[in-house]
Formats: sequence, structure tokens, C-alpha cells
Amino acid sequence: MKKAFSDEDLIKNLSLYYLNRHLKKKPIEKYHRKIDESPLHDREKYKKKSEILLLNSFMHHFPEVQFENLTCESPDFIAKFNDKKIGIELTEVINHLEMKKVESNLNKIFRQAEILLEKEDTTKYRGVYFLEFLPNVKLDTPESHEEIILNIYKSIKRGKPFGCIKSVRKSFHRRNVFITYEYNMNLFDELCSEKILELIEKKNEKFPYYDNTVDECWLIIVSDMNSLASRYTFIQDKEHLQEVESPFHKIFHLENLCGNITSIK
Repeated sequence: MKKAFSDEDLIKNLSLYYLNRHLKKKPIEKYHRKIDESPLHDREKYKKKSEILLLNSFMHHFPEVQFENLTCESPDFIAKFNDKKIGIELTEVINHLEMKKVESNLNKIFRQAEILLEKEDTTKYRGVYFLEFLPNVKLDTPESHEEIILNIYKSIKRGKPFGCIKSVRKSFHRRNVFITYEYNMNLFDELCSEKILELIEKKNEKFPYYDNTVDECWLIIVSDMNSLASRYTFIQDKEHLQEVESPFHKIFHLENLCGNITSIK
């Protein structure tokens, strides 16, 4: 029997871990299988499967939506809703641009540390490890990456912080080793409504090039709350979002942790 999720999805996609308690497993599994069966390159398959995961909360709000084309490009997906053919364009709003590169470097470091631990003894070390770093950790050279990987490796092996690691917390996971950062929510971490409006403007310019056989085209803007670069606590000047003008028939802002959705149009 074909696996519901590929090994790559299960082993290295932390979104699956975070969403597991609330995941609408049957549609997600079905959509992942369809993407796997498509002629897309493996890299594109992984991208599409990650995108559909971001829409998990959307499926809770719109359970009647049935995705029919998962591998199209403009828009990202085509679905059926109330006997209408709906094009769905998905985009992520980045709240902290300066954190994007930092997060990318951290994720590369975490993957290397995971490989070290799994090669040594997956059974012994499997779990989810939440790390907090000491201030002013340097991430800009290969040498610093190697040192951080070694510090992480030693911290997890010893069960206590070592080197540049300030704290390490382990959570159960029965499959493999996941390493991520300890999230510290900032109560005053606002997402400026202007960033959302700028994103809508950019998508408006591309609207004429989307599939014109659909009955409606919806724009879904996602804040990936599992990402340091995308997280926020509240939307600043939210009332400005009601002033938007756009050819999209519906526009939503969605956060994928608690599933809060804002109807912009």
C-alpha cells in the first residue's frame, strides 16, 4: 500500500508535526498522493505539498472546497466550490525580511545536526528539540556553521546546553529527529497592514495572466506562524485592509497556527 506521506514529508517537514493535532488528514493525504502521482519534478512536488499544507486552516473554514487541479501555476490551485470553478492564488507575507536569511541558515544547520544524530542512533535521539541560542551568535561563515552544528550535537547528546546553546527542550516524536528554534512570542510584534496591501497590489498586476476559464479567482495571503520571518502577534491598522481594490473576487488573510482568517474582500 502506498504511504500517505512520503518519507521526505514525514521526516523533514516540521509543518506536519506542528499541524498534526488539527490536520484534516484525509484531504491532505489525498492531495499529497495526487501531487506524488503527477509528472512534476521532485522539487516542484515538495513545493506544492508544502503549499497545500499552508492551506490546511483554510480547509477548516471552507470544508466544501474540493481541490481539482493541484499542479497548475497561474493560479496555484483550481478548486470546486458551490458549483463554481475557483482559482486559488496562494502567497506568503513576510513580516521580518531581515530574518529570512537567518532562518534559512538556521534550517541548514538544523538539518546537518539532525543527520549527525540520526546516523549515530535515530531510536535514541528521535524527538523534537527546541533550541534557544545565546545572544550575538554568528551565522555568516561556514566555520561558524560547523561550530554551531557541533554545539547542537553535544547539547542534545548531553541533554543540557553546550557552547552557544542557551537552552534545549525536548518534545516527543515517534519517528525521527527534528530540530527547531524555541519560539518566544512578542506581544508587540505587529504585521503592518501596508505589507499586505503591497502584496495585493503585486498580485493585482498578475491577475490578467491567470487562467480565465475559472468562474472566480481568490487570493489567499498566509502568515506561516511556524516561520520566524513570517510570524506576527497582531495586524497594525487592520481597518486599512477594507479599503483594498482588486480584481480578485475574494481575498483572505490566514494564519496557519490557530487558523484565524480575515476576510479582506
